[in-house]
Amino acid sequence: MGLPLFQTARIGAYVAKQHLSGRKRYPIVLMLEPLYRCNLACAGCGKIDYPDEILNQRLSYEQCMEAMDECGAPAVSIAGGEPLLHRDMPRIVEGYIAKKKFVILCTNALLLTKKIDDYKPSPYFTWSIHLDGDKEMHDKSVCLDGVYEKAVEAIKLAKSKGFLVQINCTLFDGVDPERVARFFDYMNELGLNGITVSPGYSYERAPDQEHFLNRDKTKTLFREILKRGDGGKKWSFTQSGLFLDFLAGNQAYECTPWSMPLRSVFGWQKPCYLLGEGYAKTFKELMEDTAWDDYGVGKYEKCADCMVHCGFEGSAVADGVKNPLKLLAVSALGVKTEGPFVPDIPLTNQRPADYVFSDHVEKKLVEIRATQPRAKKVAATT
Repeated sequence: MGLPLFQTARIGAYVAKQHLSGRKRYPIVLMLEPLYRCNLACAGCGKIDYPDEILNQRLSYEQCMEAMDECGAPAVSIAGGEPLLHRDMPRIVEGYIAKKKFVILCTNALLLTKKIDDYKPSPYFTWSIHLDGDKEMHDKSVCLDGVYEKAVEAIKLAKSKGFLVQINCTLFDGVDPERVARFFDYMNELGLNGITVSPGYSYERAPDQEHFLNRDKTKTLFREILKRGDGGKKWSFTQSGLFLDFLAGNQAYECTPWSMPLRSVFGWQKPCYLLGEGYAKTFKELMEDTAWDDYGVGKYEKCADCMVHCGFEGSAVADGVKNPLKLLAVSALGVKTEGPFVPDIPLTNQRPADYVFSDHVEKKLVEIRATQPRAKKVAATT
């Protein structure tokens, strides 16, 4: 079982159109973070660590619609924070569906059984449940016991109500490939519409900085997992076979961060979902003013170990459009899990890391505090 064929076809047609028109940079999926507030505090995520004044910020329904109208991507992935904490989330989802956009709503599922009747099944709408492995693996990842069982319960409920359901699974250093394979087998048994998998995000603000994978460990891990699933053919993934081939060290892609641009409460994040090194007020400004050539593996120290889907899935999709026979070969034969890795991009000329994120947090706090007196004055007169 996989995602609807017409979804794959429509997004593929969109990418082919961009390629044939000669457009160098274009979005495929809008990454939307309408809030940072969450009901979990995972060690691998630094979002919950913001000051309360930032955690209390929300993108409005109008801002969410404007973000999609600006970038024009065929799909949107709504994350956070925990999106189900946003009181306008059902309206936001309905607004995107009305625009014929594919909506992937990411959630830790703690509130899903309570909120599910606020949503309706649609071929344009998919629940994406956060599950980083089996019960022991996932509960350790989210730093709270019992979350795995609630997530599985929510998956079963959503499937019973006719929703499309996938999981998003982030893997960190030290995981056992055999356990991951058994976990994927169980997810297949639940009738999932797909698995989105990625090596751990290297968030600068994450409390746990010791378990992010480097590139060699990522390639070895994914080869060991995929060889237990017939080169990955045993499981339904939401991602391009060439992206999985990349994770297994058989492709050497440069990242395409503009393919999954992020709109958050700060603005449009430069240059990508993982690195907050500046913010643009508009999508046009993001695309035109970001120094894209300064970022990526071999160019910037922070990018050296990144193999995350938000940077490289777009690269794999574009490669599949340009080289369909290569994509068909991987789809038919599975990912190669033996032999040497392809040569990687050298790091000898990368520039050193520049740690500027805290400056943007302080700037946002000044902006919020400057508006608070006016907001209180307005409230007092209404």
